[in-house]
Amino acid sequence: MDMGLTAEDHDVRERARELAENHLFPHEEELDINECLPEETEAAIRQAVRGLQLNAINHKKEYGGQEMTIVQQCIVNEEVGKATNALWGRVWQPPVCLQFGSPEQIEKYLIPACRGELRTSFCTSEPTAGSDAGGVKTSASLDGNHYVINGEKCFASNAEFAGLNLLTTVVDGDPSKPTLFLIDKGTPGFNVRRLPRFAQRSGHGHPELDIEDMRVPATQILGDVGKGYELTKDWFVEARLAIAARSIGMAVRASELALDWAQEREQFGQTIIHFQAVEFMLAEMATDIMAGKSMLYRVAQEIDGGLDRKTAHAKASAIKLFCSEAGFRVVDKAVQIFGGRGTMCENPVERLTRDVRLERIWEGTSEIQKMVIGGQVRKRGLDMYTGWD
Repeated sequence: MDMGLTAEDHDVRERARELAENHLFPHEEELDINECLPEETEAAIRQAVRGLQLNAINHKKEYGGQEMTIVQQCIVNEEVGKATNALWGRVWQPPVCLQFGSPEQIEKYLIPACRGELRTSFCTSEPTAGSDAGGVKTSASLDGNHYVINGEKCFASNAEFAGLNLLTTVVDGDPSKPTLFLIDKGTPGFNVRRLPRFAQRSGHGHPELDIEDMRVPATQILGDVGKGYELTKDWFVEARLAIAARSIGMAVRASELALDWAQEREQFGQTIIHFQAVEFMLAEMATDIMAGKSMLYRVAQEIDGGLDRKTAHAKASAIKLFCSEAGFRVVDKAVQIFGGRGTMCENPVERLTRDVRLERIWEGTSEIQKMVIGGQVRKRGLDMYTGWD
């Protein structure tokens, strides 16, 4: 297997780095202080994303996307993931499962989403169904040519302003019929109950929703009744790889900042990089980053080479687990190297601490990833993780 990057891959990296450093980094502190950015700034970022051809990197060109390889998607997410306060979210990547919509759904939702004209939200978690995805209770019942949906959701990122919400339900309350519905903004019965305040100052929230007697045409089902879990699995693979790439990006930025500081900061008559305690932390940080990148890009190449969906899902769990945990370890050590200055909000490593902590939770906690990996080992043996063809 050739693990090297192509000329096109290098071009993608340079464009993503330009976006991060010139269009995202400059707005980090403003977003952290105000918890939002002026609309003219948001519009300028969107224009930069389009101008650098980084919009909808996960979708086909026929839909208005960039049709990047999985390796290239990881490159983009690694670079933009270095921007604090989830500014990486401005580089929109509409849920991959939208490509399985009907021609009408693709025209109405996917194409505008790829252009950046339609924001999306994935509404899956519930008070009793977070890690336990099979515990979804939001139920849809057929009434003529409409479904009536009732339930509640939480951690529905972006749902307070998204033009399209992908809603996970079970038809007739039957767990064997998980089904995704496409919900337009303003649909009666789709109500934001509360918008909790979170550690991350991203400019968007993770609201709690009440869904009360919401009537939705049957034509708003994505795919078929009972296929919601399979569609969600595709999204989870993509989301977990993106989290892993972002975590590595955060680790790289934090380690670079820590190294610069260690070479500058003097104590006891010498720069602190000469202290073995600091040197060992930097060595551990470098090793974690190297290991994480090796895992991430090796499997990304395997997926590009035709890795089957089931194996990709299993390996994505291992990558998400390792990279998010490694990213947290690296950022935490960077804070330690900075000392008290590492806890100042004006220091990017403080903001990265808040950001990377979330990566160990969403789209499946580290403990859930271990359950997935353990289940695969129990059923199929170790070779999926230890073998290399």
